[in-house]
Amino acid sequence: MQLYPWLSKQHYMKNVITKLFNIQYPIIQGGMVWASGWRLAAAVSNAGGLGLIGAGSMYPDVLREHIRKCKAATDRPFGVNVPMLYPDIDKLMDILVAEGVKIVFTSAGNPKTWTPYLKEQGITVVHVVSSVKFALKAQEAGVDAVVAEGFEAGGHNGRDETTTLTLIPAVKEQLRIPLIAAGGIATGRAMLAVMILGADGVQVGSRFVASEEASSHPAFKERVVAAGEGDTELTLKELAPVRLLKNKFYEDIRKAYANCAGPEELKELLGRARAKRGMFEGDLEEGELEIGQVSAIIHDILPAATIVKQMMEEFRQAVSEISTLQA
Repeated sequence: MQLYPWLSKQHYMKNVITKLFNIQYPIIQGGMVWASGWRLAAAVSNAGGLGLIGAGSMYPDVLREHIRKCKAATDRPFGVNVPMLYPDIDKLMDILVAEGVKIVFTSAGNPKTWTPYLKEQGITVVHVVSSVKFALKAQEAGVDAVVAEGFEAGGHNGRDETTTLTLIPAVKEQLRIPLIAAGGIATGRAMLAVMILGADGVQVGSRFVASEEASSHPAFKERVVAAGEGDTELTLKELAPVRLLKNKFYEDIRKAYANCAGPEELKELLGRARAKRGMFEGDLEEGELEIGQVSAIIHDILPAATIVKQMMEEFRQAVSEISTLQA
């Protein structure tokens, strides 16, 4: 008797996620600010996953340009990630509809605000959450799937600090719609692990930052692959929790906390365009360097297609090993 009967070629090649997005593999590239431009999104989609353009760091006209260039670079499905806290979000939504984008991932906000509108336009909607509570709210709002992102993830995280290992089975237990796992996933074995826990697919961020097509600065990519265990920390919880690589800016934050700095002082320290300065312009000391804990096991910068291929090869190998144990 098979312990995991769903571990079959049919399951991971044609499951609810691959059918939902019409893709080959249930691998979604995270729509990360300053990293996820059209080149990365198109490369991942061409490799059989789902590429996402990260709209959070783009002016409306820049987003339009990236969508058009992505269309020209791939004939496969791709999507756009939109943070709900974006100041001119109505302009972004108009562009998504006008340009015929078919898949939208929303994050950092209330999914009820835009999900009905997007669904009316025939758009598949996915919302990113960090807890069971918010997963159920997203389901109630009518989204097609949920990304449950654990505390290990880079960038802006939830305040509950629930790890992926705990979050995925907890959400699966109560959710009726497809579930995508995120946070700490950079390998095929990690992909298999979260699927055993109940996920139908994975969203991968940090691994794709260290790709040739990522629009982030080469110096930032090199800093990511040089990172070791314990080199990131979640901070700025009073503003918006964010996981950062430790550098001079991080040390300035730590000193501010030691001096009992309040939200206003922290906001002043953060200033403007700090993330762009670090991740896009390559200022490794004064910039904000957002990346996940999994950076500690990312050791090279590769083409996005190679990353997808390696993940799937490792996934298949792990499935084979489990099948051998069950024989």
